[in-house]
Order: sequence, then structure tokens, then C-alpha cells
Amino acid sequence: MSSPHPHLPHYLGAPQWQAPAWNRLLPPGPSPLARYSRVFNCVEGNTTFYATPSQAQCQQWRQQVPDDFRFLFKFPRPISHDRLLAGVDAPVRDFLERLAPLRDVLGPFLVQLPAAFGPEHLDNLWRFADALPPPLTLAVEVRHPAFFQKGEAERALNRGLRERRLARVCLDSRALFSAPPDNDTTLDAQRKKPRLPVHLLPSEAAPVIRYIGHPQLDANRPFLAPWLDRVAAWLDAGARPFLFLHMPDNNEAVALARLWTEMLMTRIPGLTPLPLREAEQPQLGLF
Repeated sequence: MSSPHPHLPHYLGAPQWQAPAWNRLLPPGPSPLARYSRVFNCVEGNTTFYATPSQAQCQQWRQQVPDDFRFLFKFPRPISHDRLLAGVDAPVRDFLERLAPLRDVLGPFLVQLPAAFGPEHLDNLWRFADALPPPLTLAVEVRHPAFFQKGEAERALNRGLRERRLARVCLDSRALFSAPPDNDTTLDAQRKKPRLPVHLLPSEAAPVIRYIGHPQLDANRPFLAPWLDRVAAWLDAGARPFLFLHMPDNNEAVALARLWTEMLMTRIPGLTPLPLREAEQPQLGLF
């Protein structure tokens, strides 16, 4: 399938490929994934954190996306959280076998590690990464405080990632936590998302950014502005980053992606808007 994404100079996606409010925004298509993949060229595979799809399901997904699309699947929770990457050879083999029909459209796997995964567990990560069959690769997200304190633990993490040409996922939740916790949706997002410093690791791997937005769309502008400079610099250097845009209510994630693209258009000549449909306006009643 040819590429429908000339409007995207980098990888842009959301944490899922469907939400009720997106129905009026995404172009027509035979399935939610097909519609999503006509606008975006990657997606966070959060679904695999909770349940592993069958090979048949993966074959269906492959048929619904173009060749330049990328899935960044999360390793299942039992592998990353319950076992902290130790003694997981068999479940990893099973996981990769299930995803085999998607092999040509896999981006780096997301290894999201819990706060319980500390410096004493780094050897688990290196064994895990070194055992992954090429050309498969990883992007690693850590949450233990020691990995953000610029001490020996963080140096050891960053050194091991650079040696293996792996990306360190950058989670930017500053916009989310700048919002007053005055509604249930924002409160729930602030409870579930970690509040950690924003640490970028220079690496030969494609950068992976997970941005968690402010619930008020326009309030994200000052938080997105520094990323414009960073993404433009990466593109100038020949890198192609992955940017995933979350909102407290992910019904608004597509609107945030449209805002981001409009902002990026001011920096990159010739960039075009996302090919979204305008939301249908409600018809006025007759009096």
C-alpha cells in the first residue's frame, strides 16, 4: 500500500487508534484503524500491555495500514511490570510470534518500566535488549526517581542505552500537571500519569516523545512551543522522531494533533494541515 502521509515530516500519533469523538474528524474508511492511518503514521500499541492479540488479528491490522505506518507496541504487563524483564524468554518469544504478521510495520517496542524497576535491575534490561532478535529494537521509558537525578544510576542507564543505540522515551507531563485538578477527567489523568523531569538522551536512535496535554486545548501552546524547535532541529539533522500526543480525555487527542501540526507549519515551509474532516455543525432547529 502506498504512503498517504506526505503531510507528515516526522512520525505523529496518538495512544490509540479510535475514540468516539474522532468519528466526525477522521476521513472515511473501512475500519477505525484504516481511518486513523490515513491521517497518522504511527500509534502507541497500548492494547498489548493488557492483552496479546492473535496472529489473525495482527494480519487484519496489517491489511488496514500503509507500508510507512509504524506500530510501537508495549510489551505485556507480566513481562515489564510483574517480572521486571527477568526470566521472560518464553513469553517474549510467544509475544513476538503473535506479532509476526506486522514485522515490516513495527517501530521500536515500548518498554515502559514501573517505578519499582530501579538501578539494581539494569542488568535485566541489558539482557532483555541484547536478546531481542534484530532488526527489532526498543525504546525504554523509566520511572524510578534515581534515573532522573543525574547521578551514577542515570549515567549507567544512559550509557547502556547509547551503547545499544536505543532511545530513552521522554515523557512530558508538564502541561497536564499545570492544569487545576477541577474535574474528574483531569484528576484521573494526574493520578495515573507520572510527574517526572523531562530528560532527553542524545542518541543515534529515533527520539520518542510522549506528550500529555493540558485539558484546555489552547493552553498547550506554550508547552508545545519548545518542542517545535527541538523537532525542527532533529529534522534538519536527518532524524525522524516519534511524537505521541495524549490528552486527559483522548477524545481531544486529534484536536491536539491538529494544533501541533498548525504550529509546526509556521516552522517548516510547505507543510500541509492534517487531512481531517471539519466537524459537522449541528443543524439549527426550525421555529
